[in-house]
Amino acid sequence: MPTVRIYYDDAFAKKFSAQVLCCEPATGDESVAPSKWRVTLDRTAFYPTSGGQPNDVGMLGGATVTDVSEEEDQIIHVVDRAVTTGAIEGRVEWARRFDHMQQHSGQHLLSAVFHRQSALPTVSFHLGSNICTIDLHGPEPTVELLERAARAANEIVYEDRAVNVKYGRAEELVAAGVRKTVERAGVLRAIEIESLELQPCGGTHVRRTGQIGIIQIRGVSKIRQDWRVEFACGQRAEKRALEDLAMLKAVAHRLNCSVAETATAAERVVAERDVHFKTARANMEKLAGLDAQAAVQTSEPGTEGLRIVTRVFSGVAPEYAQAFAREVAQTEKTIALVALTECGYVFFWQHPSAGKEMNVLLAHALKRVTGKGGGSRDSARGRLAEPSRTTELIDFAAERLRCTY
Repeated sequence: MPTVRIYYDDAFAKKFSAQVLCCEPATGDESVAPSKWRVTLDRTAFYPTSGGQPNDVGMLGGATVTDVSEEEDQIIHVVDRAVTTGAIEGRVEWARRFDHMQQHSGQHLLSAVFHRQSALPTVSFHLGSNICTIDLHGPEPTVELLERAARAANEIVYEDRAVNVKYGRAEELVAAGVRKTVERAGVLRAIEIESLELQPCGGTHVRRTGQIGIIQIRGVSKIRQDWRVEFACGQRAEKRALEDLAMLKAVAHRLNCSVAETATAAERVVAERDVHFKTARANMEKLAGLDAQAAVQTSEPGTEGLRIVTRVFSGVAPEYAQAFAREVAQTEKTIALVALTECGYVFFWQHPSAGKEMNVLLAHALKRVTGKGGGSRDSARGRLAEPSRTTELIDFAAERLRCTY
């Protein structure tokens, strides 16, 4: 017996009466104590997950409805306890339902505007818990295009146009100007936004565009061959706008400026940071160079004049250790074996005249102390899985070099 879908003609139905036709454990295994039950009614106002719109939740008698799905022509309600067959009262959680109605009607409106203004068809829709998305097929939507679409959609919201439910066969809807055809037999349901569009849809919608509330386009990104547009409508848009303002105020407070001056202040801070970064990096490399020179001078050459400088740093940036290794290797027939105890970074560097192979040396060392790395003949870098073993690795690598003189 097909379930009568109250929401098809009255999406604003919050409460309803129905007959329980069946209630069975959701597990299908009678040996297991069920924690969920599947309930079938003769009629329902609960919307099942379908067409990008999540299911409703609410109450069936004293049972909580946690999920609703569609199986052929029946609606299945998943509840947390058994209900008896016979008459029952249902109640849809209205805040969730109305939010979904605002987002879904807003999607229809936005999709119609994108299609009409820019010939960008919507190929998919997702109604998420925080943000909604539509995927548009075609060239990348520019900032100007997105702004124009949002402005046009909100103008239709302000006009408070009627949102109507229409029924008809596929050919009748085509004759009526449906935006997207559906190859399905029988009578189809469609949603009409007055003087804008007619679109096949089984979801829940507002009665007038004014109930959608403000439509806010949040951003766009590339998704495979399409463009994903993020948006929020009504109460969600208001919530996101308030969150944006609170964040902007917090940033303005940290920048010691007014909200209106935030962008300019942020640009100034970024410019100052870049200057400080360049200065700090130059000073760091200069210091690493002096440190390297001192290390080379205090390191005695070995057999064949090869000099090996080892250093295990603590409390310095990886960039400093790398600069130190590089500067040490500026001296002929000199090799630097450098590591950091905190993060396990390792740098092997040589002057080409040293004649060794740093990538091969690192590969051998990483067989003894587990880690990852690689490089070239004259320089190699890696990272140990156990940073506490950096000294062991450096000692092993130095000893291996000495044994190959």
